[in-house]
Amino acid sequence: MKRREFLEVTAAAAGASRLAAPFAGVRVPPSDTVRFGMIGVGMQGSGLLGAAISLPGVTCAGAADLYDGRHMLAKEIAGSNLPATREYRKLLDDKTIDCIVAAVPDHWHRRMVVEAVSAGKDIYIEKPMSHTAAEGVAMVDAVRKSGRILQVGSQRVSSQICAKAKEMIAQGVLGDLTLVEGWNGRNDPTGAWEYPPPPDLSPQTLDWDTWQNDVPKRSFDANIFARWRCWKEYGTGVAGDLLVHLISGMMFMLGINEPPRQAAAVGGIRRWKDGRNMPDVHATIFYYGDLPVYMRLNLGTAMPEQYRIQGSKGVLEVAGHTLTFSPQDGKDAEPSYYAGSYPRVLREAYEQQWHRDHDPKPGEALPFAETVSFTSPDGDLTRAHLWNFFEAVRTRKPVVEDVVFGHHAALACHMANEAYFRRAAVTWDEASKTIK
Repeated sequence: MKRREFLEVTAAAAGASRLAAPFAGVRVPPSDTVRFGMIGVGMQGSGLLGAAISLPGVTCAGAADLYDGRHMLAKEIAGSNLPATREYRKLLDDKTIDCIVAAVPDHWHRRMVVEAVSAGKDIYIEKPMSHTAAEGVAMVDAVRKSGRILQVGSQRVSSQICAKAKEMIAQGVLGDLTLVEGWNGRNDPTGAWEYPPPPDLSPQTLDWDTWQNDVPKRSFDANIFARWRCWKEYGTGVAGDLLVHLISGMMFMLGINEPPRQAAAVGGIRRWKDGRNMPDVHATIFYYGDLPVYMRLNLGTAMPEQYRIQGSKGVLEVAGHTLTFSPQDGKDAEPSYYAGSYPRVLREAYEQQWHRDHDPKPGEALPFAETVSFTSPDGDLTRAHLWNFFEAVRTRKPVVEDVVFGHHAALACHMANEAYFRRAAVTWDEASKTIK
């Protein structure tokens, strides 16, 4: 791409990124108010609840959680008059509630989605969409049959910087894609899910048996309640917590909506030897079609979440709210060093001819090797992502991360875990809809 064409593309993308948040200054008539039920008011759910009620034309009609302390927390966020209960089905049965926002452990996702859409409710479900590949297949079927809307809570697809990267890639700025890398790392107990359980947590304040859902029952354990991501029985590990963000963002930027063809993984429990059975280091190599993708996660070393998307015309790095493109022309900058294997007469003739063909003519300026960076004004991606969901509930327009996209992103996580535990490459078999 010529420099002028490149600047036109990036300028257009920069203009798009300067647009204000889509809900800024919006006025919604009372008749169009969306009433939602909040299921799960924990670490993520409490943030979703606060973000949702800050949006115009959105109100919370009730909250459900199996831990009583979160009833109090929900009222502190949304008002003392908010109905709160342990019985989430009361929200599903309430005909005045339009939709559900659910932030529950992964082993509850399928039941929550299937029961919500069967009750005629649209649903925003946290990432990863599913706990297993089979559950994902069942969720896709249930949502399609119901005609309801599902949005998966992986906010990278609502990022303006990712939207700019998507446009640049589609315009051919990178040329032929050669390799995609992504990584993220943490180096602290909280980042490794070593959360302190609520001090008053007990079988009296928590419906422990119900919380376990259909997992084989075990005696009350406050650490499992707070740190469920550490165990595959309840969570999906670092793949379902961090890899799913990298995968969904990559799929969005590259215009992919399919599972990986193959996955192979390495990793282990390298630092957090606390009884968990999910790895704290997990690196996976995927094939998306014939495109190699390398994703690595580490809970023992801090690294910023970042992508390095590589192509024949340069490298696109995406980190947070910043995008940097470093172009490459793919040409020799000087005579090939292989000519050092020629006899002197041939070598000198080759080098003279190379310089005649490639050196700038007298008075001709050398081209600049420009690196171009953009920083987006992305604010709260959670609010933008929730706004997209509530607008879809209101207008019935498609969401940005529907059940099929969410299923495909989650499949990459399940394949990464399967490859890790089997210590072998795995593939997705579309005919049987299973990991082989």
